[in-house]
Amino acid sequence: MAEVLLELRESVAVITINDPERRNALTIDLSRELADKVAEAEREANALVVTGAPPAFCAGADLTQLGNSKDEGLKLIYQGFLAVANATIPTIAAVNGAAVGAGLNLALAADVRVAGPRARFDARFLQLGIHPGGGMTWMLQRITNPQVATAMTLFGQILDADQAVAHGLAYAKAEDPVQHALELAKAAAEAPAELVRTIKATMRATDAMHDHAEAVETELRPQVASIDTPEFAARLSAMKARISGR
Repeated sequence: MAEVLLELRESVAVITINDPERRNALTIDLSRELADKVAEAEREANALVVTGAPPAFCAGADLTQLGNSKDEGLKLIYQGFLAVANATIPTIAAVNGAAVGAGLNLALAADVRVAGPRARFDARFLQLGIHPGGGMTWMLQRITNPQVATAMTLFGQILDADQAVAHGLAYAKAEDPVQHALELAKAAAEAPAELVRTIKATMRATDAMHDHAEAVETELRPQVASIDTPEFAARLSAMKARISGR
């Protein structure tokens, strides 16, 4: 049985890490397969939902492989969640259970997180006696804030779904996080593919800016280009027809 499943639901790809007996722990092979599936999703879909086969989202890196890894081995374990982090299409982590260590990294790598009722966000690195890796400290501080990141990383605090939403780590709590993520992904799924990718690239660029004028200039050229597309013309015509028909 494949350890990483890819299902296309119209223009949304759903990737499921499918090793429930090992709580979807990341091995080098599984991470490579995950990276391959993300690349396939980018070719075939406008949005990506990542989840885990119950009961866990992802229990982190396989400890046997982690214990034997040096620089290159660690980077091979990182490749799966880094593929999610670097995806050109918008990504949603449907966190249906525990997201631990590198599994937390996988959740953090997505643009948006939806937490199920059994979701747990657990840094765990300190308790295992190892330093965080894969950019966890950077992602966690940017998504939440230094105080929450410190509580999780250095004081061992585990956030449940409600706490994750309250602290900005998750966008929403849902009984069925995958279904909620699919609903959330609809707008991107129904939009022109190139526009979706361009907007995501622009958001990444403007996120690092401190000057409004620079952001205005960064958005100007792609906005003009989008106005000249057949997709915009068709949508504008349809909108005018609806307005005139009222």
